[in-house]
Amino acid sequence: MKAMTIKVHTQSLFILGFVILIAGCINMSHKVVDKTAGLNGSFEVTEKGLPVNWILYTPNTVPDADFQIILDREIYKEGEQSLRFDVKRCSSISGWKSPGFTNEFNVVRKYIGPARYKLSLWVKNAGAEFVIKAGGVSAMKGNMITLIRENKRINDWKLLEYEIEVPEDRWLRLELNILQPGTFWIDDIRIEKI
Repeated sequence: MKAMTIKVHTQSLFILGFVILIAGCINMSHKVVDKTAGLNGSFEVTEKGLPVNWILYTPNTVPDADFQIILDREIYKEGEQSLRFDVKRCSSISGWKSPGFTNEFNVVRKYIGPARYKLSLWVKNAGAEFVIKAGGVSAMKGNMITLIRENKRINDWKLLEYEIEVPEDRWLRLELNILQPGTFWIDDIRIEKI
């Protein structure tokens, strides 16, 4: 009986270890870093069709979704292109389960607290529901606030501006998600200390 219990525990540990290993291999996002590109808030610096220095939730990483991420050279606010999400199907759960992107700016050692930052960005929307969140986070804590959650059509570029407080020992995090199908553009993200 004791030998059988040990065998069952050993098999259970092996299965658990295998599941953890497989889960660790699943990509939940895509990111390419180019320290010379800075914030890259106008999405001008790219690699393989995606903007650098952003953690992107792509068609290859988002489960049960049908969408494209496009660098739009026809509709843009600043520079020569904007970032466009053409979404046919997606989850309404934000984070890595929906199309979008995030950035924790601790890698570039910018936007660290204690400080107050002004976040500005331009958006256009054709039918999608989108949510933008920001806040001060650390490796173990965070206070992400929903800045806007909207599904209204925005025919012309709309400027969104927010002030975000980042406490000591935390850094700024920004996240955008598309929660319902449609087309959404974003461009000219700027962050400045105030």
